[in-house]
Amino acid sequence: MSEIAPKKVRGAIVSGYQFCVTIGLLLASCVDYGTEHRTDSGSYRIPIAIQFLWALILATGLFLLPESPRYFVKKGKIQKATHVLASLRGQPEDSKYIQDELAEIIANHEYEMSVIPTQSYFQSWMACFKGGLRNPSSNLRRTILGTSLQMMQQWTGINFIFYFGTTFFQELGTIHNEFLISLITTLVNVCSTPISFFTIERLGRRTLMIYGAAGMVICEFIVAIVGVIKPDDDNAVKAMISFICIYIFFFASTWGPGAWVVIGEIFPLPIRSRGVGLSTASNWLWNCIIAVITPYMVDSDKGNLKARVFFIWGSLCACCLVYAIFLIPETKGLTLEQVDRMLEETTPFTSGKWKPHSTFAADMGLAKEAVQHKEEADIAESV
Repeated sequence: MSEIAPKKVRGAIVSGYQFCVTIGLLLASCVDYGTEHRTDSGSYRIPIAIQFLWALILATGLFLLPESPRYFVKKGKIQKATHVLASLRGQPEDSKYIQDELAEIIANHEYEMSVIPTQSYFQSWMACFKGGLRNPSSNLRRTILGTSLQMMQQWTGINFIFYFGTTFFQELGTIHNEFLISLITTLVNVCSTPISFFTIERLGRRTLMIYGAAGMVICEFIVAIVGVIKPDDDNAVKAMISFICIYIFFFASTWGPGAWVVIGEIFPLPIRSRGVGLSTASNWLWNCIIAVITPYMVDSDKGNLKARVFFIWGSLCACCLVYAIFLIPETKGLTLEQVDRMLEETTPFTSGKWKPHSTFAADMGLAKEAVQHKEEADIAESV
């Protein structure tokens, strides 16, 4: 999505990915709520069976998904890259807008290939770890940024609510329908995510995630403190649920979509697919780790932390706040090629002030005529 989206709406489009995830969570909660009173095998067969429908829809959609222009440039198929780019932008292939954007993509790819030559499959994965930590253009730095960002997203503790929320609400003691409360929290998640479609382009990735982390920290510590001071008070429990919903709002409108937007922008073309893959793997790894260790913290026969568990999530979320302040760059309003250059020339603190001052196409002398020449060579090669 990052590769095919125009820079002005790239953040909003990628945020749509997270929005679809929240819709899936809502549908799952609705199915669970609808089958909670079943005493036969349908209580688990129905939720599992319904998942096959979405798998079929996804599989069908993959056949209709076009390859990105950057993919075709990477493969040396300039004519196809021109056609796809023109189709995505709604412009004729010979328009100046298309030719300029394509020239920048080609020049950026040629620059990166001069730094990272064509490699074998194994070497292409190892390229993600090349460079030093002090080198601004280092692939290693970007890989660490992507994987650690997804780790931090899990450290916010959001999946504690969606995985163990029903059990947690039940242990609070004064709630009579924990499934309904769980459904409400999921609904808050769905309704809050679209806010990021506007704010992520208006405020920027970095600002949004700093304020989002700060909001989550405050809410989590309030839940923990109230739960410790008045654990069995009905009004206190209502206050805890309210702040949990506010906490979900902060996550859904900031870190939820923001992490996916940033990892889609920070990797150079030669390692982008692998960098995003490693970052996503980090997300699921920490998702799994948290899912495994959480029962030991909250089960009544184990840690039995109850609301005190939010002291842990609040502390981890404080780490997310520090991380956002010191490590997340501002990438709004830039093409992927401009993001590449910005990361080489700035720090996270100065990234928001960076303005494009040149292009790869201009630096490498790649003009419209050069693009046309590459297209002609591509046609001749295919014939």
